[in-house]
Amino acid sequence: MTDSGPGSADDPPRDGHAEGIVEKTCMLLSGLALVVLLVLVGLDIVTRWAFNFSFEVSDEVGGYMLVAIAFLSLPVSHINGAFHRVEFIQARLSRRARLISRFGFDLLALVVCAIFVWHFMGLVRSSWRFGDHAPTFLETPLWIPRLLLVIGMAALCLSLLRSLAADLRRLWVTESAEQDAMSP
Repeated sequence: MTDSGPGSADDPPRDGHAEGIVEKTCMLLSGLALVVLLVLVGLDIVTRWAFNFSFEVSDEVGGYMLVAIAFLSLPVSHINGAFHRVEFIQARLSRRARLISRFGFDLLALVVCAIFVWHFMGLVRSSWRFGDHAPTFLETPLWIPRLLLVIGMAALCLSLLRSLAADLRRLWVTESAEQDAMSP
């Protein structure tokens, strides 16, 4: 069985470029959210053990950091090819058919993600308009953590657009190479 995972000779790279500014920014922000989460939980564990005291906000802020990590890591995961694929089908396709399949999947994913962005924006607007606050000690305005959904999904849309452009370039080059090979 041939290896068709990321980095194999048969598999075209996810993108023709290194991570862009969107992916680098999202990676930095999700890494920062992870550090905040670890420090906050670690500090809460130490203060509970040593002083029998708890920061009442660690669960709430930790939840917000998990949302930040999950949504801000989407474009990074996409551009690095970390999402699931149906390998046993992709391995049996020609290079051109794999590129067409990838283009179709990226296009469908872009449409779905754009719908999510639209609905998440409505959720943020609604939270802003009605002044929704978390029923917790911090009383966080809920539009703030919900804005992370919009930012992460919009960043994924930008990464998908970038991938679609790269897929079209590769498809064009593959098609041109096949036509050159067939001409006498």
